[in-house]
Amino acid sequence: MSTSAGPRLLGPAEVRQLAAELDLRPTKQRGQNFVIDANTVRRIVRESGIGPTDVVLEVGPGLGSLTLALLEVAGRVVALELDELLAARLPATIAEYAPDQADRFEVVLADAMRVDEVPGPAPTALVANLPYNVSVPVLLHLLALLPSLERGLVMVQAEVADRLAAAPGSKVYGVPSVKAAWYADVRKAGAVGRNVFWPAPNVDSGLVSWTRREPPETSATREQVFAVVDAAFAHRRKALRGVLRDLAGSSEASEAALLAAGVDPMARGEVLGVAEFVRVTEALAAAGAWEAGR
Repeated sequence: MSTSAGPRLLGPAEVRQLAAELDLRPTKQRGQNFVIDANTVRRIVRESGIGPTDVVLEVGPGLGSLTLALLEVAGRVVALELDELLAARLPATIAEYAPDQADRFEVVLADAMRVDEVPGPAPTALVANLPYNVSVPVLLHLLALLPSLERGLVMVQAEVADRLAAAPGSKVYGVPSVKAAWYADVRKAGAVGRNVFWPAPNVDSGLVSWTRREPPETSATREQVFAVVDAAFAHRRKALRGVLRDLAGSSEASEAALLAAGVDPMARGEVLGVAEFVRVTEALAAAGAWEAGR
C-alpha cells in the first residue's frame, strides 16, 4: 500500500493568496474564473472516470485548483497554459501542495487552439475547465489532434454544454453538436453553480462528458463533411436545397445530391444527424462539388 500523501487542494483563501502574490487580476478576455471549491474539482475528477493509468490533458489550469485534484487520481497530468505568469508559478504550487505527485506533472506554455503536439506519453483523457470564450474550437482542435484521447469531461458555459450535447431536432442543435458527434458520444454531466468560482462569472456553467468513438465510415474527408455542416447552419431557417447551392454549383445540383442521399431537399440542417451529413457530403462529392475551381 502506498504511503505517499495525497495533494492538498486549494480553497478560497489559497486561491486569493496565490492571486495576490502574482498581482493577478483575472481577465474576461482570457475567460479566467478560478475554481475555489474543493468539492467541485473532486466532483469533476470523479465524473471524468479517470484512473491511475490515465495520462490527463488539462487546458487552462490557472492557479492549479483542478490540477491538484487530478493528481490525486491520474497517472500523469500535462497542463496547457497560455498565461506566462500562471505557467511559471504552477510547478511551485504543485511542489508545495502535492510534493509526492510533482514528478507526474508537467506544464506546457502553449495556446491550446494552436498546439500541434503534447510532450510525453499520449494523453488518454481531457479534463478541463475550458476558457469559455474559446471552449468549442479548443475542444474540436484537441479531438482532431489527439486520437489517443479516449474520453473527457470539460466544464463550459451552460448554453455551450447544451449545444455540444444536443440531438438532431433540438432547438440548440447546431455546428458544435454535429462536429463533436463526429468524434464522440457526448452527454451533459451536470450543472455547476456560480459561487464555486472567483471571480463569480455572470453565466451558468455545465459539465460535458464524452467518449471517443470511431468517426463515420465515409469516402469523403472530414474537412468536406464539416464544410457541408457549416453551410447547412449558416442560414438556420433555410432549406438545405438553397443553403447547399453554392457548394453544389446550383440549386438543381443541390437538390439532386440531397435526393441521392435520401434527404428531403426542403429539410433544414437542424434535423440531420452526423450520418446524414456524411451521406449528403458523399453525394455532393460524387457530383463534383469539390472539383478544382469551385
